[in-house]
Amino acid sequence: MSMYGRDPWGGPLEINAADSATDDDRSRNLQDLDRAALSRPLDETQQSWLLGPSEQKKKKKYVDLGCIIVSRKIFVWTVGTLVVSAVLAGLITLIVKTVPRHHHGKPPPDNYTLALHKALMFFNAQRSGKLPKHNNVSWRGNSCLRDGKSDPGTTMKDLVGGYYDAGDAIKFNFPASFAMTMLSWSVIEYSAKYEAAGELNHVKEIIKWGTDYLLKTFNNSADTIDKIAAQVGVGDTSGGSTTPNDHYCWMRPEDIDYPRPVYECHSCSDLAAEMAAALAAASIVFKDNKAYSQKLAHGARTVFQFARDQRGRYSAGGSDPALFYNSSSYWDEFVWGGAWLYYATGNSSYLQLATHPKLAKHAGAFWGGPDYGVLSWDNKLAGAQVLLSRLRLFLSPGYPYEEILRTFHNQTSIVMCSFLPVFTSFNRTKGGLIQLNHGRPQPLQYVVNAAFLAALYSDYLDAADTPGWYCGPNFYSTDVLREFAKTQMDYILGKNPRKMSYVVGFGNHYPKHVHHRGASIPKNKIRYNCKGGWKWRDSKKPNPNTLVGAMVAGPDKHDGFHDVRTNYNYTEPTLAGNAGLVAALVALSGDKATGIDKNTIFSAVPPMFPTPPPPPAPWKP
Repeated sequence: MSMYGRDPWGGPLEINAADSATDDDRSRNLQDLDRAALSRPLDETQQSWLLGPSEQKKKKKYVDLGCIIVSRKIFVWTVGTLVVSAVLAGLITLIVKTVPRHHHGKPPPDNYTLALHKALMFFNAQRSGKLPKHNNVSWRGNSCLRDGKSDPGTTMKDLVGGYYDAGDAIKFNFPASFAMTMLSWSVIEYSAKYEAAGELNHVKEIIKWGTDYLLKTFNNSADTIDKIAAQVGVGDTSGGSTTPNDHYCWMRPEDIDYPRPVYECHSCSDLAAEMAAALAAASIVFKDNKAYSQKLAHGARTVFQFARDQRGRYSAGGSDPALFYNSSSYWDEFVWGGAWLYYATGNSSYLQLATHPKLAKHAGAFWGGPDYGVLSWDNKLAGAQVLLSRLRLFLSPGYPYEEILRTFHNQTSIVMCSFLPVFTSFNRTKGGLIQLNHGRPQPLQYVVNAAFLAALYSDYLDAADTPGWYCGPNFYSTDVLREFAKTQMDYILGKNPRKMSYVVGFGNHYPKHVHHRGASIPKNKIRYNCKGGWKWRDSKKPNPNTLVGAMVAGPDKHDGFHDVRTNYNYTEPTLAGNAGLVAALVALSGDKATGIDKNTIFSAVPPMFPTPPPPPAPWKP
């Protein structure tokens, strides 16, 4: 029902009787108002009734936030505080960013990193052949550019390049190959640390200089070969021989004018298998350079096949190498070379060979002896055992490899125990240097290899989330191994009774009379002949050229050291020794958290699905 009332301002106004009229209804009704009537001024009451709430109406005391109703005062204070805080924070940030202050740079590099830069320079100083422009050793130049050509008896006419072994100018391919294998292994495991030190490209150049030369020492494009160039230059001066050669003469390599014979071998399993290891390991280092990597892997397969087919020691029968780098056997190189070829190619036949129990037995894996566990240019067994323990730790291939891999893993644990001071396998000097060669001269080359293996194995265990290992009933943490490696390397870098750094150019006190032809003769445009250089050999003055990074042979068993050029047992550095030095330094350098590269070494290895063991024999009552 509706009623009609009188609109006090004129005109009829219809009002719905229902009090529940909605706002929408009212607004529609308002559309029908007399527009003229609305032109008169309205008082406040009328405005509020007709036009809804006024803008000047008092503010509500509460704010409805949807999920919660809060006091307006608290809401305003809260928002205000947040805005002021944000402005203050912005101002403080602005001031901090713009006000100049002293920057705290990166911490200074550790001693191992500093020594690593220097240790790599030694290889630059040992280069033979036509030197690259950026060789960075001012007193070296091109040398021995007729190697191969100058020997009418050899079929290999281009043997230019490679590295001089030590203080002489002989190229001994056996220890040089081992040096390249060790450098490659260290790059595969620790490329991130080399990168952090800014040395990755440098160390790869060093390896390539070595492997380029090794590829020249046999027919690397063939699948089968019948000979290898094992050595260039000779050093035999026995019987008072005065024939000019690389040991009788004391000359800068750049001035050599005497003949340099090439020693070829037709059955040299140890040398060929070590070359295979070097080329295979390098093929992993250079896997991003596909063509070169494949060339290295092919060469590795070829020389390894030759090693297996033509059995024999390269240094047999009183040959020149036997006087300097006599190989005791080739079985350890078979295990070592087989392991590296497996990693490089993924071909399981190499793994079957490397884990063959008879091969391990011949290599001495099951018997001790005074030199058991000592990695060197002659004996690779300890290195091969660590390398194959890696396979068990991370890929665990199972049957049929598990039995021998477990043996190698257990033997590695025993070797690591033998490095610790609580065991008496090896004596130590009063200054703390482990005597891995039982007091014989030139100890440091063995110490650096052991330090590398210990640091590396410690990193393997860490990467496998294994906190340590057992020596009998006692458990030792991985930190103990790392500590062993550090104490030995610290000794070499100067923390010893003589306060002498045995790495030339590192620290303030290091050998100044290194047994080295190139370093001991000034580069003064005077060419000293074979005997003319003797005066520099016998001089009491320090070397005119600093052989940066060279690790000398080392102190005696009483921590004594004579800085005398003519005594090579103290002052001569070698390629193999320096390769171990570089490997140990990079393993200990930088941040321990960086650790090893778990996967690169396995990049050619196919996925492993262990073969189930054979079924048991049928049961008979």
